[in-house]
Amino acid sequence: MRFKKRWMALMLVAVMAISMIGCANESTDNNTDTSQNNTQQQQGGSKEDNVLVVYTARSEVLNKAVISDFERDTGIKVELVTAGTGELLKRAESEKENPLGDIFWVADRTMLESSSDLFMQYVSPEDSNMLEGFQNTTGYFSPAFSDPPVLIVNTNLKGDIEIKGFKDLLNPKLKGKIAFGDPVNSSSAFQSLVAMLYAMGDNNDPMSDSAWNYVDQFLKNLDGKMSNSSSQVYKGVAEGEYIVGLTWEDPAANYVKEGASVEVVFPEEGTIFPGESVQILKNCKHPENAKKFVDFMLSEQIQNKVGSELTVRPLRKNATLADYMTPQSRIKLFNNYDEGWVANNKVNITSKFSEVLESSME
Repeated sequence: MRFKKRWMALMLVAVMAISMIGCANESTDNNTDTSQNNTQQQQGGSKEDNVLVVYTARSEVLNKAVISDFERDTGIKVELVTAGTGELLKRAESEKENPLGDIFWVADRTMLESSSDLFMQYVSPEDSNMLEGFQNTTGYFSPAFSDPPVLIVNTNLKGDIEIKGFKDLLNPKLKGKIAFGDPVNSSSAFQSLVAMLYAMGDNNDPMSDSAWNYVDQFLKNLDGKMSNSSSQVYKGVAEGEYIVGLTWEDPAANYVKEGASVEVVFPEEGTIFPGESVQILKNCKHPENAKKFVDFMLSEQIQNKVGSELTVRPLRKNATLADYMTPQSRIKLFNNYDEGWVANNKVNITSKFSEVLESSME
């Protein structure tokens, strides 16, 4: 009897030992799985969701045309955040440590070079197909379309006032009837200012005294009226609040296309062709989807579609351009325009503008 009890006790101890070994092995397996999962996540092994968040300051028509085709062709759902250049740039800067957006489809190199730390380096394989002068030479900015600065004129209101270029904007009859944005915060207004400086400067020198003397006279004729957003400029002209405005070609040409009583005027002194670019936000949550979007923007398919159906100029070699757009042969460009120089001197230009503005209001 005593032997039997001793045998049963030994068996109980053995069972408990086996159970503890099993638990230990299970714990080790779980730790191993967790470690492997962590390693996979650190190496980017987890698959991205089919989502892309796009910050855009582009027109509604252009957004719709590009986004709808991208979603259809890739199966990636796009979430749009639309606002002006200044607002979106401030948003991207505030989210720098934890970006909520993936694509920054806003402005161009001249406006964004000083903020390049916000963007991820990426050069699309489609880049070699873009026109000379409109390729990604920095690693950050991929020019997709060109939206040159123009004058939008209300044909019902202008009467016998001649508006062919920048010099005509000094006409006293236009005082208080000119729509213009803030070049410090608006990319369209900044590009209009740059075109103005090249046009009115000695030998097209944008920093010459004659260039800034013109800006001073222009601001006085503006009569203190500066629009808060890019859209207020072209809408104000089309709706009859202003006779003329300085804006991008895209919204102005779209009004013409739709039959509004406005006309697009390329200044006879000349204008510039900045490459409106697309960027990927650094440390974004969907970098692979973002790369696909950049590639898609530069593709033959979307460049031809936009060029033939909309009012933005494609920058891909041999891309189609609609016949309702002003022919290239009728547009005068400045031979000495240097996008890199403008980018590096943006702060100097906007600071000088603020000084002249303050002086003109005294």
